[in-house]
Amino acid sequence: MSSDLEVSALAINVTIPQALRWTDTRRGEEFQLTTLNVRLLPDGRLAAKAYGRPVGGGRGAYVSFPVLDRPELAALIAEAADRAGTLWAAHRGLDC
Repeated sequence: MSSDLEVSALAINVTIPQALRWTDTRRGEEFQLTTLNVRLLPDGRLAAKAYGRPVGGGRGAYVSFPVLDRPELAALIAEAADRAGTLWAAHRGLDC
């Protein structure tokens, strides 16, 4: 396999444990953040966004928010990235 093979994206979705969830407001509507999307950047750093749905329910859009600067969320992101790396490394090939 060629070492110059270009991989354009590495991203995982992580469920935020109930104890770490928070709410945020966009355009006057409150959202509960329940999922993180974590991306591995080309330089090896991680980037993350939080996603959630309106607290009031309904068919509101799935909206992204910045991740709060909290040590427990940073630890969750790092642990999830490590776990994803382990899972990727142990893949068993394409299931067609």
